[in-house]
Amino acid sequence: MCGIVGVVGHYNVAALLLDGLTALQHRGQDAAGIATLDDRRIKIYKANGLVKDVFNERSLLQLTGNVGVGHVRYPTAGCSHSAEAQPMYVNSPYGIALAHNGNLINADALKKECFETDRRHLNTQSDTEVLLNVLAHGIQLQQPAKLQAEHIFKAVDGVHRRCRGGYASIALIPNFGIVGFRDPWGIRPAVLGSRESDRGLQYAIASESVALDIMGFNTLRDIQPGETVILTLDGKLHSHVSDQLKTHSPCIFEYVYFARPDSMMDDISIYKARLRMGEALARKIMRIRPDHDIDVVIPVPDTSRTAALPMAYDLNVKYREGFMKNRYIGRTFIMPDQEARNLSVRRKLNPVALEFRNKNVLLVDDSIVRGTTSRQIIQMAREAGANKVYLASAAPPVRYPNVYGIDMPAAHELIAHGRSETEIQKEIGADWLIYQDLEDLVEACKEGNPNIKQFDTSCFSGDYITGLEPGYLEQLEQRRSNQAKLERVVK
Repeated sequence: MCGIVGVVGHYNVAALLLDGLTALQHRGQDAAGIATLDDRRIKIYKANGLVKDVFNERSLLQLTGNVGVGHVRYPTAGCSHSAEAQPMYVNSPYGIALAHNGNLINADALKKECFETDRRHLNTQSDTEVLLNVLAHGIQLQQPAKLQAEHIFKAVDGVHRRCRGGYASIALIPNFGIVGFRDPWGIRPAVLGSRESDRGLQYAIASESVALDIMGFNTLRDIQPGETVILTLDGKLHSHVSDQLKTHSPCIFEYVYFARPDSMMDDISIYKARLRMGEALARKIMRIRPDHDIDVVIPVPDTSRTAALPMAYDLNVKYREGFMKNRYIGRTFIMPDQEARNLSVRRKLNPVALEFRNKNVLLVDDSIVRGTTSRQIIQMAREAGANKVYLASAAPPVRYPNVYGIDMPAAHELIAHGRSETEIQKEIGADWLIYQDLEDLVEACKEGNPNIKQFDTSCFSGDYITGLEPGYLEQLEQRRSNQAKLERVVK
């Protein structure tokens, strides 16, 4: 999962892009980068690290120009090498700098095509470089004397025909402007915003509306599945929806965990969706155990707070903040290896013993992926004096890897893969474990926008909406396993 942002403005945009990336830091902590357009020259600065560590006053002063794109990254099947930080650049045709969020499931085949058919050299293992070169080749094939909107639309339509997976991208092209596009299924998010200045209208594109809010832009709308939006240097907006358009299927894990609660995504409030998840889970508890003995509901900070509040209210029990969080430790889900995740849990969370002592505690988490974090948190609750420790997940069991841009681990590393809920309960050491039903999760999100008929639920259901080639999951498992990641780090 990554975060992208792009601005066509009337003044230097580097500081504005920095604000947008800071608002999207939760989407990636591995690397950050900005590319700006100063006259005809693209200037790029990127490195591994958090936004606040990558950029300083000196680097921002180098990023001159009124147009730019930015990116925060966390690696999926790739490595954490600085060469894979974005935006990425190709000099032909015209020069293009591109930032990308998502994952191509046919990247290996495309790499071969790029070299053997398109005669393009790829210098990294990143599927972003593949996407960039497919776009560049689609423009170059048309050999336009002067680049026009229709050339871009045709090239992006070619991207949709050749590339399979989930992706949202922003490209910066000299003498032209910014191009934003979204995969035909709309799996990965992208929103469009605008604001007035003393020189006229300015436009921005970002992964989440919260980035537009922080930058001072008003959200206009979501970029639609298969849509290309062009923001030209003269302040005009052009759009086109590809004939490759599919059924809108946004990734439901965005609503469960990744997106900030103050974001709107595909016209759905993340905050409201999570409230509804909590309400649905409370109803399930009351169906199964109407005579429950829960004394207190305690969220696992931060994402689950929104769901835990209505759960406590509907169960008619106390809500308490039982874990204090060290905010200087990053999100454990997107840390690059299991050892880092294990070490960070106790560094990040410390129990308030008085809220646990001699109580039957219902812990609420947004999801359970590997189970190692859940196991440690349950143990911490017991050490703090809890009588019984129950665990509720606002999401269904995660049984399958995500292939569209979320680095969920190899299937055998998922605690729910091949296990019943009773077996998972025993594995993590809970006195009782309750999961959200998938139907309830879908309804909790869909209620915000009835026009969305389906979501990508592949990590819960195993139903991959784009289809997968035989053997793909096995290859992905080899790349995503903790052992494979360790070997890449050693190399």
